[in-house]
Amino acid sequence: MTVREMTEKIERETLSPRAALAGESGGRQISEEPCPIRTCYQRDRDRIIHSKAFRRLKHKTQVFLQPEGDHYRTRLTHTLEVSQIARTVARALRLNEDLTEAVALGHDLGHTPFGHAGERALNAAAKSGFTHYEQSLRVADRLENLNLTLEVRDGILHHTKDELPRTLEGQIVRVSDRVAYMNHDIDDSIRAGILTARDLPEEVLRVLGERHSQRIGRMINSIINMGQRGEIRMESEVQAAADTLREFLFARVYRDSAAKAEEHKAESLVTSLFQYYMDHIERLPREYQATVRDEGGERAVLDYIAGMSDRFAVAEFTRLNVPSNWKD
Repeated sequence: MTVREMTEKIERETLSPRAALAGESGGRQISEEPCPIRTCYQRDRDRIIHSKAFRRLKHKTQVFLQPEGDHYRTRLTHTLEVSQIARTVARALRLNEDLTEAVALGHDLGHTPFGHAGERALNAAAKSGFTHYEQSLRVADRLENLNLTLEVRDGILHHTKDELPRTLEGQIVRVSDRVAYMNHDIDDSIRAGILTARDLPEEVLRVLGERHSQRIGRMINSIINMGQRGEIRMESEVQAAADTLREFLFARVYRDSAAKAEEHKAESLVTSLFQYYMDHIERLPREYQATVRDEGGERAVLDYIAGMSDRFAVAEFTRLNVPSNWKD
């Protein structure tokens, strides 16, 4: 018996009957020989971590555009916080922690530079539209050729919007994403002086707690409580408080705060890059020319710009639009 087979046996004997077992995965788009050491979900996790798209997340905006402090979240640290929360819930419910971790680590692989500002710009500019969750799956499938399992791909694609992931593990990532961003966005907003802890609505403070750790703990415990009853969601009172918190953050942070004052510049920058490369398809890097031939210029331009980090997008815009220094 290989190490992997022993792990799969332990899963069958110890995990919940509702867990997605590695030994019963729906498989990959292209068949592969199993790893003798790692289960298929462990292998997916490792492929995601070693991908170029994952590394670029460290230079992509979460909420604050190019903050001067070192302690503000980036898309990478957000991803790690989602993973930590999701793994905690999965472990408590005896679900598959490896699958949960792989989905969490891969869920934002396709996010644009400048966070949702960049996503809005590409969605408005492209005739075919653009969403970061569809792009995340495209990164895994086409741009990085990770050949992930069906369950991980499904969890990445359905981590937001209307359709639920088919596994409970994927559903855990979906709700953990919201727990993570609401709580760390409060933390970052307080650090930036946009909010104080006492600004939070009274219902939020009463139900979820006054401190960062209390609020996260209350939400996680609530998800676990409902998970033990068969549903991956928060209890009604906690969900109502979380909804109030989300509305408050949209009103005070996500729309009109100082943190968002320059988002229009980011959207304009991304739109400018999109228009430039649509007009100059031949100037896309060589590795995108095959996509131009096979799927069209717009698809190649979307792939190129969505993959940029914030600082690369700024540098590219500067190179194309700002006169360079010269010597006589």
